[in-house]
Amino acid sequence: MTHSMTFMQTNRLTLRLLEPQDAEPMEQMVSDKEVADTTLGIPHPYPTGSSVGFIQGRMEAAERGEGYSFAVIRTEDECFLGVVGLRLQQEHNMAEMGYWIGRPYWGSGYCTEAAERVLRFAFEELALNRVYAAAMTRNPGSYKVMEKVGMKHEGVLRSHIRKGDAYEDLTYYGMLRNEFHV
Repeated sequence: MTHSMTFMQTNRLTLRLLEPQDAEPMEQMVSDKEVADTTLGIPHPYPTGSSVGFIQGRMEAAERGEGYSFAVIRTEDECFLGVVGLRLQQEHNMAEMGYWIGRPYWGSGYCTEAAERVLRFAFEELALNRVYAAAMTRNPGSYKVMEKVGMKHEGVLRSHIRKGDAYEDLTYYGMLRNEFHV
């Protein structure tokens, strides 16, 4: 694994692979009902101690080259803000990008800044052909990030997942390597 795969910088952020010390701040943020409510894979209530196993699994995935989950850290004060990750589908040379930012940091552009850097990593370092992402249609904050980083809308899958007792429509966005501009 190259150094750039474990550590990346933007104007305001440091992105590094998740580490065990991220478990406590991560768990505090994902335990927030508003954060969990509009994510595809975070349950609410969030089971106590689950972040430790999640981080361990993502560290193992990175070692196998199957995916990378980056802690989003505000560089100026080393504050943990959230996670941006890629789940690779190597046979198709593509990845699904997912992300979440803690509620106190919503609306600050941190997610867009981190997602742009992870896209650059995906296309320039991993040489992927395609990156896609999905969001619930009722979560415009999430799909606006996809639009701001230049992903193209690809469609809506109706009642595609079940979150709690409700079926949710998912809107999908994607980007091809030849569409990525630094």
